[in-house]
Amino acid sequence: MMACECRESHERRRVVLTGGPGAGKTAVLELIRHSVCLHVKILPEAAGIVFGGGFPRDREVEVRRAGQRAIFHVQKELERAADALQPAVVLCDRGTVDGLAYWSGPDDFWDSLGTTLGEQLRHYDAVIHLRTPPGDGGYDHSNPLRVESAEEARIIDERIAAAWSGHPRRFIVEPSADFLGKATRVLQLLRDEVPACCVRHFWPIADPGCSPFPRGEPPQAAPGQWGTVRPAS
Repeated sequence: MMACECRESHERRRVVLTGGPGAGKTAVLELIRHSVCLHVKILPEAAGIVFGGGFPRDREVEVRRAGQRAIFHVQKELERAADALQPAVVLCDRGTVDGLAYWSGPDDFWDSLGTTLGEQLRHYDAVIHLRTPPGDGGYDHSNPLRVESAEEARIIDERIAAAWSGHPRRFIVEPSADFLGKATRVLQLLRDEVPACCVRHFWPIADPGCSPFPRGEPPQAAPGQWGTVRPAS
């Protein structure tokens, strides 16, 4: 991240970068870290903290529910901690609504947490959804915390899309083989959320020959993992 000369206070905006397993969030977030100033606070993924820290993972329903409740509360506390630092933008690696896609019924996810879907949707100013590639189009199994098959990843991605469908500012980025094209579109969407003083710090996305990476090459990804963007209908 780059320093910013601006010392003004900014109205905080909260943006979610979401997507099913293997959608490419990790690589895109790495690019964003090289492309924004310190007014943009990037949060780690709550699920990675919970499961990477040893929380049990099992297909038994009560274990899965416990995991999703834990992720929800970690996400809320990550956001509270970020707000205390007074950033202009809090960029979340998934948001609280994502848990709905992983929840196992029949009990209601929101009732178990004492909140509502509407309340959680209003909590975020924009949502960028990176779609998971199909099983024959580059689904990546290399992440050790990723336990889903390609078909399970596709189903989760559809459920994530359904969970966030009620947000008025949701943007869909479809899979494609072009990483820089996909990442550029995400940066363009994120740039629209930052204050004017921060825009000039962004990697010059208008120049496709310019890269923010030290060696000029983006993170590697399987063919078909990247994509194009469209506003959600």
